[in-house]
Amino acid sequence: MARNTGAADAAFLQPAIVGKATARYVRMSPTKTRRVVDLIRGLPAAEAQAIVRFDAHAASEPVGKVLDSAIANAEHLAHVRSQRLDPADLVVSEAFVDEGPTLKRFRPRAQGRAYRIRKRTSHITVVVAPEGSEGTR
Repeated sequence: MARNTGAADAAFLQPAIVGKATARYVRMSPTKTRRVVDLIRGLPAAEAQAIVRFDAHAASEPVGKVLDSAIANAEHLAHVRSQRLDPADLVVSEAFVDEGPTLKRFRPRAQGRAYRIRKRTSHITVVVAPEGSEGTR
């Protein structure tokens, strides 16, 4: 029986170019960081970079750095595999924020009491992939 060697086999032999970047232990609360990440999820990478660059939230700086790193990682992976990749075709396929460890500090309060302050940290992950690949939604 003859085997059909089509585009599915070519995709199997060469996995899709996916650029992934993670920033861990970012000293910003996950809820504040998720506001910015929700803005860029599913957008073209160039448009996401523009949104992050001009966003007023403080979390836009680390999210922008992770996005830039994910795009650079995708370009590097394409170069290593000797494939062509147009950065304009990249889309933010995944973007999420996980909660990191919480630093616990104490502040003095009235009548000898102590008040716990939680300094939260975030793990930011951004994945970019070409628009036509299976990783995009």
